[in-house]
Formats: sequence, C-alpha cells, structure tokens
Amino acid sequence: MTQLNDSPIITVERRKAITIIVASVILSLALGGGLMKVGSGFASRSSDGITVTGSAKTTATADNAVWILNVSLSSPTVATAVKKVDADVAALSEYLTKGGIPAEGLTLGAVSTFANEEYSNGNATGRILSYRASREVTVRSKDVQLISKLSQGIGSLLATGINANNYGPQYYISNLPELRPQLMSEAMKDAKVRAEALTKAVGGSIGALVNVKAGPIQITTPDSTMTADYGAYDTTTIEKTVTATVSVTFKS
Repeated sequence: MTQLNDSPIITVERRKAITIIVASVILSLALGGGLMKVGSGFASRSSDGITVTGSAKTTATADNAVWILNVSLSSPTVATAVKKVDADVAALSEYLTKGGIPAEGLTLGAVSTFANEEYSNGNATGRILSYRASREVTVRSKDVQLISKLSQGIGSLLATGINANNYGPQYYISNLPELRPQLMSEAMKDAKVRAEALTKAVGGSIGALVNVKAGPIQITTPDSTMTADYGAYDTTTIEKTVTATVSVTFKS
C-alpha cells in the first residue's frame, strides 16, 4: 500500500496548532515567573516593618545678636565721599556707644569706593559722574534686648541725614548643640508611640528597631509651619521654635 502524504492544508493547520501550544507554554512560564517576582517584592516590603516619623519641639530665646549697618553715599570727588562716610560712621558709632554698646562690640570695616561712570546708549563715555564710598559697621552683643531697642530707635538718627542702610539685627541661639540631642531623643520616643498606636489598631505589635534617619533641625519663628529640606534658621526674632524630626523603622 502506498501511504498518502499530508495535504498542504493539513500541514499548515498542524503548524498553527504547534505554534499556539508553544506560545501558551511560554506565556505560562512568563506569568509564573512574573508572579513569583511580584510575590517576592511584596514579601520584601512587608519584612521591612513599619516606618513612622516622630517629632519634638521646644521654645528657645536668642542670646546672641549680630547687627550689620552699611554707611554709603556719593560725592563729586573721592576725598569728599570718604570724609562724609567717616563722619556718618562716627555719628553712628556714637549713637551705639551712648546707647550702651561697648566700643569693643563694634567692628568697623574698611572704606570701599568706586566710580559712577556716565553711559550713553549702553557705552561708557569715560566721564565720571560721582564717586560712591561705603563702610560697614558690625555690632555684636549678647544683650539681645538692647540690640532690639537700638534697632527700633535708629530712625531718629537716620532722620538727621545719616545714610546708613539698616537691614535689622540677626538673632542666634548658642545652646543649639545641647538642644539637638535632647530633641532627637524626644522625637524617637514620639516615633515609638506612633508606631505602637498604628500596629495596636490592627492587632499587631512593633519589634526591634531596624533603621533611624534624622531630619534637619528647623529653627523658626514662634507658631511657624515653615520647613526646609536642608533645615531652616530664622534670625529675625528673639523668640524661636526649634523642631527636630526622625524617620524610624521598626520590625512588625
């Protein structure tokens, strides 16, 4: 007997069937591997435990002040500009020392000068219109209340024609190194309380400490909600709020 060969149509159908079967097997393997990876990812995440943020804050009073004033004015000649600046600096220094700042609390900077050139259509003409001279007076004191009083009353001196730029004193706290560890400790306790409350609500409990990440210290005005990624340090007020945060992970 002579065996008949498969027709071209049957051969094509068989190839399609084999292709479908192979594709199904590959898809099943891929899905199985994918599900195994997804399951592993969830398990890894859950094994990390619970992460919470704890915070602590306290009030602090500045005990150090730095006040920088800049005397600046213009005159047709360099010599005149420098003389006027020196006269204004002398008057400013007298106001400060009579107000209670000791002479050693004042630091006088060097006199700086520059020419104000004339420009026409964006080009210098070579003609000098005037000369500007300036000099900084820096006041440093631990009597922050005195500095505050003098800065508020300096308007009477400026009203006499003294050309001093006043940007206001800056107030600092010197005990920050002592406050920082205390606040971090309180923030850690707060984080533990929060973690226990969260896990207890679902019938669980926290385990050992896994990881701690301290956030930057935020020194702000009282009742401020201002924060900064790298920490904040407001220097405009004497009374301040100091806040510390920590991110803590516990096993669950």
